[in-house]
Amino acid sequence: MEGSNRILIYGRLGQKPELRYTGKGEAVCNFSVAENIEGAETPKWHKVVVWGRQAELCFAQLDKGSQVFTRGRNVECVFKTKEGQDKKYTELRADLIGISMV
Repeated sequence: MEGSNRILIYGRLGQKPELRYTGKGEAVCNFSVAENIEGAETPKWHKVVVWGRQAELCFAQLDKGSQVFTRGRNVECVFKTKEGQDKKYTELRADLIGISMV
């Protein structure tokens, strides 16, 4: 079912977003969002990836501590280390970013 993997996160950026470009010239922006969960002692951290023009706008408008909401889908990524071990991590591939005006 399309869209069943969608999630919405509200939190603050842990650091200034990083912007890079692929070999084909497409913008990619990465940042982390700390989501405060009621009852939890520490926030839950989410890796967020944004593509295209929205990536450039995130880089220009967001900074460490910015309050944002992000909507997207979680994607599990797998890579091999130099030692040949498989490592996994989850990232939120965002299709919508919103900022708090307060």
